[in-house]
Amino acid sequence: MQIKIRAYEQTDAASAAAIWNEVVEDGVAFPQTELLDEESGHAFFSGQSFTGLAYDAETGETVGLYILHPNNVGRCGHICNASYAVKNGLRGQHIGEMLVRHCMEQAKALGFGILQFNAVVKSNLPALRLYKKLGFVQLGTIPGGFRRKDGMYEDIIPHYHVL
Repeated sequence: MQIKIRAYEQTDAASAAAIWNEVVEDGVAFPQTELLDEESGHAFFSGQSFTGLAYDAETGETVGLYILHPNNVGRCGHICNASYAVKNGLRGQHIGEMLVRHCMEQAKALGFGILQFNAVVKSNLPALRLYKKLGFVQLGTIPGGFRRKDGMYEDIIPHYHVL
């Protein structure tokens, strides 16, 4: 499989929403609870500063995506935030790392100076390992900051990286 990343297009709405929804339905990483359909997915993905789409260059299959947007406004508008989703069954193949690296480059190109993650769930060990590998700094722990799908609360660990 040869993975490439490009900008999201409207024709990607259904496949991007399906992958996004897998993570939402898992209920262990994203704060969102509402699922996207093709229409709401397009509105959501096209409303970001940038949405990157990972695909298999041989088949054209969508395998992952990320959204990138400001984390705040005004005097803190130089800080961005992102979320990443990789298709079930393809996780652990470094697609997430490719997405994060691409996102960091895109964020810098868009003029952002810092990439911040507000809510990395403590049990998301693959993400924690990746962010450490890429030089992100942990900002401490927010006890019970994430409500899992099963109703239990779990700690979150905010991170940042100077671009």
